[in-house]
Amino acid sequence: MFAQDSVSLTLLQASQSEAFQAVQSDFLLNSSLWVNIALAGLSILLFVYMGRSIESSRAKLIWVATLLVPLVSISSYAGLASGLTIGFLEMPAGHALAGEQVLSPWGRYLTWALSTPMILLALGLLADTDRATLFTAITMDIGMCVTGLAAALTTSSYALRWVFYGISCAFFVAVLYVLLVEWPRDAAAAGTSDIFETLKTLTVVLWLGYPILWALGSEGFAVLSVGVTSWGYSGLDILAKYVFAFLLLRWVAANEGVVDDAGAGTAATGAAPADD
Repeated sequence: MFAQDSVSLTLLQASQSEAFQAVQSDFLLNSSLWVNIALAGLSILLFVYMGRSIESSRAKLIWVATLLVPLVSISSYAGLASGLTIGFLEMPAGHALAGEQVLSPWGRYLTWALSTPMILLALGLLADTDRATLFTAITMDIGMCVTGLAAALTTSSYALRWVFYGISCAFFVAVLYVLLVEWPRDAAAAGTSDIFETLKTLTVVLWLGYPILWALGSEGFAVLSVGVTSWGYSGLDILAKYVFAFLLLRWVAANEGVVDDAGAGTAATGAAPADD
């Protein structure tokens, strides 16, 4: 067991030049990373411009949380493109690619662990939810990403990969409950339900695509190639992050007074405001 773990660690720590060459040699994989880097850079510039006139502290907090999404993404995708956060794993017995060295872009999980909490923070502030519910959603989300990473990196047992996958999905169910049950009521009370419903639907539908891609990609049943899976993830990221952020910031910039009134309403009821 220790020998297998040592081999897996060595593969994961393959030189950056080897990982970089592997990325460069796969057009689908390489293009999926650089397209995201370019769009993240454009999104940063656009979102800075869109937030130039925002003045209230609550609206600014939503803007900063949203701006951090492409900032995290461009850093993470640059790490993937350079080979810094990519390794090679030998798949365990039972896997469709058992015994083969499979490229693992594990850096994506760093992106999700840092960017998706910002998405939830922005949505929670928009819905004017309480701090306990906001904390629950964010911690469950981080748990989902960390256990997803564990599922991707486990090479000692094929069954344990799916155990971690199941745990990750359980965390995801908790996040979905907050998004679909708790926060819609809060948003209705705050007067932001129209935009919240749009963003909630966009988020839920797109986020459901990630575990499906994991299962179909090389990390799961290996039905899809690494390059095709990477484009799937990149496409979801573009819609779930940059399009989401654009819709949210456009609404916040045009309805700053509604955002302020929502926060004031929470304070008036004696509840703990989410941005304290």
